[in-house]
Formats: sequence, C-alpha cells, structure tokens
Amino acid sequence: MKVCVIGGGASGCMAAIKIADKGHDVVLYEKNEKIGKKIYITGKGRCNVTNAVTGPEFLSNVVSNPKFVMSSEVRFNSNDTREFFEEHGVKLKIERGNRVFPVSDKSSDIIKALERGLKWRGVEVVLNANVDDVLVVGNQVSGVVVNGKSENFDCVVVATGGKSYASTGSTGDGYKFASKLGHKIVTPVQALVPIILEGSETRSLQGLSLKNVVLFSKFGNKPLYSSEIGEMIFTDSGISGPLVLSMSSYINRCDLTKLQLFIDFKPALNEDMLRVRIDRDIVSLGAKQTSSLMDGLLPKSLVPVFLKRIGINMTKKANQLSNEERERIILTLKNFELKIKDLASFDYAVVTAGGVSVKEVSPKTMESKLVKRLYFVGEVLDVDALTGGFNLQIAFSTAAQCASNF
Repeated sequence: MKVCVIGGGASGCMAAIKIADKGHDVVLYEKNEKIGKKIYITGKGRCNVTNAVTGPEFLSNVVSNPKFVMSSEVRFNSNDTREFFEEHGVKLKIERGNRVFPVSDKSSDIIKALERGLKWRGVEVVLNANVDDVLVVGNQVSGVVVNGKSENFDCVVVATGGKSYASTGSTGDGYKFASKLGHKIVTPVQALVPIILEGSETRSLQGLSLKNVVLFSKFGNKPLYSSEIGEMIFTDSGISGPLVLSMSSYINRCDLTKLQLFIDFKPALNEDMLRVRIDRDIVSLGAKQTSSLMDGLLPKSLVPVFLKRIGINMTKKANQLSNEERERIILTLKNFELKIKDLASFDYAVVTAGGVSVKEVSPKTMESKLVKRLYFVGEVLDVDALTGGFNLQIAFSTAAQCASNF
C-alpha cells in the first residue's frame, strides 16, 4: 500500500516509521522546513520524551479520555519508547517524577533519532509541503491535495497536532480535514498553560518560587481538583510552574467566574499541628514582631502580602496576637485564595485539550469510523495528559497502535 502521513511531529514520525516497518511505501508531508519543530522546544529544549510508568499509573495522568488510550498504551508503552530511542542512538536517563530525558539534555538528539528511523526505512519525507485537502471517493480515502496538486494514496494518517505553539505548525489543519469529512470536533482549549490572576495584589511576588505546596480548586464550593505536593512560581501576570500547568488542564472548561483556587502553603501539617507550632513559636519569639513569626512559615517576600490579606499589622508583637488572629493565620496558610482572571492563550499552552472526537475513532486501529482508511494519531485527537512526558508518550502510542493494523 501507498500511505500518506500528514505532519512530521512526534506522532507523525513514529507512525511513518512503524508503517514502513510493515513494508508499505510511506510519504510523510511536513509543512515546515524540517521535522520535529515542536519536539525541539519541549521540556525547555531538553525533551521529556516519555514517563517511566506504565499501565494504570500512566493512565491516571491522562486527563481526557484515558480509556481511549488504554489499548494503545498496552501496545506501545514507555518501555517500548525508551527501547526505540536507544536502538536509534539516544542514551536516556530517568529523573524526578519518572521523567525520561536524553542523557545529553538535547531535544535535537530525539529529532535526529526520528530522522534516522525515517531514513533507514526509506520513508519519503517532503518538507515545505502544505496539505490542503484529504480526498475521498465514496466512503474511502483516495489521496490528498498537497501544494495544489492531487496525489493518490491508499491510506492517510492525520498527525497534524493541535493548536498550541502555532509557530511550530500546529494551526488546527487536522480539525479542518476531520470536520469537512463529517467528524465532530470537541472545541479545542488550551491545556498545561499558566494562569492569569485578577488585580495587582500578587504582582510584587513576581519570580517567587514556592516548593512543597499544594494547589487545589473548588467549583461552586465543591472540591474540583487537588494537586500533589509540588512547585509553582509567581509571574508578572499570575502563576505558572508544574502545579499550575496541571491545574489548568482540569479547569480549562469551567466557568472561571465560579471557580475558587487556593494554595495550601503547609500541606504536611494539618490545622492542629500548625496551631501547636505557632503557639510554640510565639512563646519563643516573645515580643518580636509578627513578621518574624511569619518568616518562619513563609518566604520573606510573601509575608507582607499574606499579613495584609488577613488584616494583621506586620509590626504587631507576636505574643499580642489574639486567638482569633492566630486562627486567621492558620486558616489562610491552608487556604490562600487566588482570584483567577483567565488562562494564558494558546501561545503559552504546552498541549491542546479537545480535537477529533474519540467516539468516531477506533481505539484499536486509530481508523475513522466514518471514513475508511483515514486515521488520526497524537494531539489532533481529544486526548491530553499532565506534564511529565505523558503527552509525547500518547503521541508515540497512538502512532504505533495505528501502524500495527496495516
């Protein structure tokens, strides 16, 4: 068979390689001047290529439609991804959180490995190729229109990515193809993205990094999502960092005006434990200022903002704090509210949530249920996961699942 793969990102390259392994003639069309432009910037240029967990633990990190990717993850999991790249000349290492990176810390090594894989298998890679349309005869794919010219193919694999980082070529082309052929598109929204805060209260905290905190949310006063203990950072317009990016993927379809967002600064201590600690510290500090008490509980730059929030003067003597004021400190340490204005735009989103409805795609083959021999893999699908290499692994897994049925 002659197979067309549209998109030279993670899923497209892996699909082309795995399909070529089956002995088929494969042409990969990439609209950019080189493959892997988005891979190049992932992991801040280091490329968090996968996460070294499998099975239920992997799926627990998939936000949208984890059941859909179950069979793909079984077919080609993190172990398979690591084996693939090591066979193609990339030494890998596992870091905190089971994140897998090249030993070199260079995303370019991952791209070179994919280039080698394509070359070794004789995949024809056509760069600067704009695919304008997917052609169908009856109810079956017949080819594509590329750079204004019709080309015949037996199968077409759409691996065009989502809408995040449009500068890398992810401009929603796959949604256009899918929609024209009758597929439902779940409205794309930004995921793994910074959060913009209301007002100027926290602007003085720009650059402040918090460690060992928990970020949690409520919707209409009902618990929505609570992170694990981790890190976040204040920016010029709001907050970012691992905890924030993960949170964004759980609130990106909520009415943000009804959402409450909180930081627990002391997740290792419950209120009773905090009460004991504060009482002990007050005895030890005596007539020293309340700011000295808070310096032992929070980063120094956060103390003025915190005390202003709860209406306690920094210069007030610690041993003069009333029981009510102590309780206010404890409650706010465990529930420091942040007022959300919006999520940052797609320009700052790591991945896209939404895309081609998985109800119209077979999880066993990645083939469209509406058009024969049309396949969708990677981020173009309505599947997204948390940070840590999970999204790239989904790209590789769905691509390998697709190829396994050729």
